[in-house]
Amino acid sequence: MYSKWEEMYKKSISKVPERKKEFQTTSGIKIKPFYTPEDAGEIENVTENYNKKLGYPGLYPLTRGVQTTMYRSRFWTMRQYAGFATAEESNKRYRFLLGQGTTGLSVAFDLPTQIGYDSDDPLARGEVGKVGVAIDSLADVETLFNAIPLDKVSTSMTINSTASFLLSCYIAVGEKQGVPSSKLSGTIQNDILKEYIARGTYRFPPAESMRIITDIFAYCKDNVPLWNTISISGYHIREAGSNAAQEIAFTLADGITYVQSAIDAGLDVDQFAGRLSFFFNCHNNFLEEISKFRAARRIWADIMVNRFKAKDPRSTMLRFHTQTAGCTLTAQQPENNIVRVAAQTLAAALGGTQSLHTNSFDEALALPTEKSVQIALRTQQIVANETGVADSIDPLAGSYLIESWTSQLEEKARVYIEKIDELGGMLRAIELGFVQKEIQNSAYDYQIAIEKKEQIIVGVNEYKVQEEAPKDLLRIDASVEKNQCEKLAKLRSERSADTADSAVQNLIKAAKEGTNVMPHMVNAARAYVTIGEAMGALQTVFGEYTENVVL
Repeated sequence: MYSKWEEMYKKSISKVPERKKEFQTTSGIKIKPFYTPEDAGEIENVTENYNKKLGYPGLYPLTRGVQTTMYRSRFWTMRQYAGFATAEESNKRYRFLLGQGTTGLSVAFDLPTQIGYDSDDPLARGEVGKVGVAIDSLADVETLFNAIPLDKVSTSMTINSTASFLLSCYIAVGEKQGVPSSKLSGTIQNDILKEYIARGTYRFPPAESMRIITDIFAYCKDNVPLWNTISISGYHIREAGSNAAQEIAFTLADGITYVQSAIDAGLDVDQFAGRLSFFFNCHNNFLEEISKFRAARRIWADIMVNRFKAKDPRSTMLRFHTQTAGCTLTAQQPENNIVRVAAQTLAAALGGTQSLHTNSFDEALALPTEKSVQIALRTQQIVANETGVADSIDPLAGSYLIESWTSQLEEKARVYIEKIDELGGMLRAIELGFVQKEIQNSAYDYQIAIEKKEQIIVGVNEYKVQEEAPKDLLRIDASVEKNQCEKLAKLRSERSADTADSAVQNLIKAAKEGTNVMPHMVNAARAYVTIGEAMGALQTVFGEYTENVVL
């Protein structure tokens, strides 16, 4: 039968050539005209192959999802990443989002906060409140979560080098609301390795940063048990230009490094691994993205069982948040981004995400408006409530194409992980520039494909129109920086200087002696020590990291 089809196929394309000489995904998977059981590996011993490669939802190897019922019990957490200007303005946006049906908050911080500089630091000039909310001390965090009950809301904070300080402030705000740290739930990104790879908001050298991360693991295990202590992020790796296979490989290689570091620090793998979470991008190649999520789950489960000998089933679960791909949004014909985000939302749901942020259509131009944010949230709600994709678990399982691509992405990712192991692990691979160069090459290839029109981006390199300049964009007024600096000066004049100074000195002492810095960071937050003072104190002990540029 195949030979008959092949003959018909050759005759057909001789008359009407195919659109491309070769079809392939972003990861270089060659796309066949169609797929058969042989491509899915199901010709021999179907039952054995199913149990080995797919299994059942909630059971090893977790290809089909980490929860037994998935969305049949409840939908994924619908988060909207938000933060801009001041804590007051951001608080208004959070309360608006909660009123519109958001089920979890996701905080965006400005660049000075991300790196650990106070708003009045000369290095912060011109950046205060621009790409996220400005946070200088506990006072700002109190305002940020005013009238938002922390025992009822799960909060995700996209913060890395200063994660210890922001988590400490969150704990202190909870105390002021009467919510003990044992009842707080949420996530700090806390993924410093990807900052060295793809983003750049680091402060300290890698080894010292890893020490802070394991201190957070140990502290939260005993004090904040419901908190996800790290969100190991492939999102920014993909935004920097990686393909899908690289996103899986480099994210999981970072995960391996964090787990090994915690074990080396004396923690048992099953004491902390159940609180690890991941953060992935959802790009435009619909079927490849679904396959990517499934492959990542299967690889991580295998790593935890066979490399780290985890016994607790929760330790093997790759629980992940997804964000639709910011790098796919276009300034040209921005309304088209609504369609892109809808397709990416559907892929994330079919891939089994645990929570999701949908980008707003105007984000290629400015911070999103309330209207565009509402459309982004409604996109999730429509997919969840109206499409029926949440009614069945892993509904595309068994698709010859999906199973073939899941396995091929797994194989490609494993090759990268093995190479990183050979180089001496992720820290060494970063020092050598291996990971950065692989991402750079992938980004270059993708851009060349766009310029040659091998990859069509609607409105950019095809289907272009004349457009008027965009209107009604959200802009941050320059007065935000001035007002934030005035609030900071007032805080310093009114707080107990002796209490703040004592907290800083205790933080320095813990850093020097090698004891856990987190109890002292929490005390510093309670004393209204500023983020710049806390991070500056650690820098006197740890030093500051300078990037090794790779070309």
